[in-house]
Amino acid sequence: SSKVSSFLTIQEGCDKFCHFCVVPYTRGPEYSRPYKEILDEAKILAENGASEITLLGQNVNAYQNGNFRLSNLILEIEKISKIKRIRYTTSHPKDMTNDLIDVYKFSKKLMPLIHLPVQSGSDKVLKLMNRDHLISDYIKIYEKLKKINPSIKFSSDFIIAYPGETENDFNETLKLVKKIKFINSFSFIFSPRPGTTAANLKKVDKEISKKRLLIIQEKLFKNTWGCNQGFSVLNNTLNDLLPAEGRCENPNSKNKHLDKFRRAQNAAYDLFNNGLCNKRGLFKDIYGFAPTMRDTYYASKMNWSLWEDRVEEVLTPIMQDAAREQGIKI
Repeated sequence: SSKVSSFLTIQEGCDKFCHFCVVPYTRGPEYSRPYKEILDEAKILAENGASEITLLGQNVNAYQNGNFRLSNLILEIEKISKIKRIRYTTSHPKDMTNDLIDVYKFSKKLMPLIHLPVQSGSDKVLKLMNRDHLISDYIKIYEKLKKINPSIKFSSDFIIAYPGETENDFNETLKLVKKIKFINSFSFIFSPRPGTTAANLKKVDKEISKKRLLIIQEKLFKNTWGCNQGFSVLNNTLNDLLPAEGRCENPNSKNKHLDKFRRAQNAAYDLFNNGLCNKRGLFKDIYGFAPTMRDTYYASKMNWSLWEDRVEEVLTPIMQDAAREQGIKI
């Protein structure tokens, strides 16, 4: 791979058997790749141009190969000089161990964004899901990490209207969203997967489910919007990962090489539009997408490669059109 941001699978499978999840049946038990093999591949990715590596696994923080854990991998990959940023996904709260949390004290390259799916804010629903942790456990993880670095952000996944979820259970989820202020999250109405424990359970009324999903998505979107608006003041200090050919030049700008796209540490995506889109009223500010673009927040998550197609499809024509109006070459 010659991508600036590359993925490196370190673990596959899952032993958790959440009642809604098909992964243990389709991917099998947890398997961790050999430690040295992963490090060798990381070095190859770096030599081929990768500045950022995202460590992947269905349950990535369960990685263990002999005495080596995810924490050891991160600290070792950090020694590769050409690697500037490290991420990992997807994690389970049960495997968010102290040694991994402590890495945030020492690592200079591990990004301050943690995707840690909680699924529900209700202990009752978590038990029904067989998640094997409590909301108090999740909050302890949050508080430990925030104590290490107050700038750390969280993203998550939410299953809405899981069988047995009451209005009170849903309100508990809203309380958690308010407390944690997740900046990027995926939320879905429960969808039964054949062969899973939850497949034949009585579902929550469809209209109630839709209503709850709209409510939580609005809350989550406001968190993302607020984070991006507040973060825009930092745009002059961000370190981009794009090579020179990813840049555009505005001859009227004091800065001759503003980046068309840059990737923030917390994985928010800002558009350096060189004043092109603001004239058209398409964006409130550099980080504030118009409301019609809210789906790009959810699509972005932490994966630049997945987002590239969306950028090309939606934003490039807008920017090219605006550029033509001002006679600026992109």
